[in-house]
Amino acid sequence: MRTYKYHKLSVALALAPALLLGACNDKKAAAPTANAQADEILPVKVAIVQPSNLLRTIEAAGSVRHRRETPLGFTTAGKVSVVRYDVGDYIKRGALVAALDTTNVEGDLNVARAEQERANAEFGRVAQLYKDGWITKGRYEAADATRKAAEARVAQAGFATGTSRIYAPSSGVVLSRFAQPGQVIAAGSPAILMGQDDEGFDFRVAVVNSDAAKLRPGIAAMISLDGQDADPFQATISEIEGRADAATGAFIIHFRLPAKSGIRSGQIGKAAIKLPAADDGSLQIPASALFAVRTGEGLVYVVDPKSNIVQTRNVTIGALTDGFVMVKGGISAGEMIVVSGGEKLSRGMKVQPVRTAG
Repeated sequence: MRTYKYHKLSVALALAPALLLGACNDKKAAAPTANAQADEILPVKVAIVQPSNLLRTIEAAGSVRHRRETPLGFTTAGKVSVVRYDVGDYIKRGALVAALDTTNVEGDLNVARAEQERANAEFGRVAQLYKDGWITKGRYEAADATRKAAEARVAQAGFATGTSRIYAPSSGVVLSRFAQPGQVIAAGSPAILMGQDDEGFDFRVAVVNSDAAKLRPGIAAMISLDGQDADPFQATISEIEGRADAATGAFIIHFRLPAKSGIRSGQIGKAAIKLPAADDGSLQIPASALFAVRTGEGLVYVVDPKSNIVQTRNVTIGALTDGFVMVKGGISAGEMIVVSGGEKLSRGMKVQPVRTAG
């Protein structure tokens, strides 16, 4: 037994130097791999941060309206005799639209004419007496004033009689009807609302104040109308209303529509408006440069141009358009950022920059 134990101990002692030598060789073999990973230089695509020159596009829903929507009413109060058209009916220029019962206005006109005849006769008698020297100049002037007043009342009653009938000022469509036969209507109250075809159509959208401030008449947009198979067509801003809606703070933008068949007042659609480039100092970067994005901010890798070492930088995110992001803080124009190949990067690593458009 002692001989056997002694033999095992001798074998172990003999193998120990070889095992130690093998372990040292393994460490030496592993060391170059670790050093190679530490010194690895990754090729990445980079871009230079630029001042923003994006033409941002916004979309806004809206509807078609006649450019001129005219309420037609009577200048005097009275009882409605007839309304010849209903909502949706087409009216030709000069057609009789509605009329009042003329019993009262024609009676007033007859009274005024009778008074005018009496005043004219009286004035003729007084004028002859004044010429012969039988009456004073004051009485002559009073008779002349009475004559002129009677003439004015005839004109007034004649105007009321003439305007007791409404005629279409242009061809168009009845958009709303407010009066019915037999109804007593006040002076100035509309009987119908008419959309005038002669003036064409507008497309009207509501745009929030921040975007509306960048718009000007003449800016183009592509208009798409629901229910029409035709391709979107171009229109330009013709008017921007001067007052925002009190509830929403949005401004109504008018687009002048081209002459186009099939357009009807009330159609719903959408306008894609190209906003001018921002001039508020914003910068633009490719969207692919961002990572770890959260509300209003994200990270980018910034490359030191001397050492080619990357560092992370937090940036404030603005609008996203056509693959670019507008940023308002965190980086400066002219800095170099990684836009592709940053998946394996970490802060402090060295890279091989490959320039790309940005």
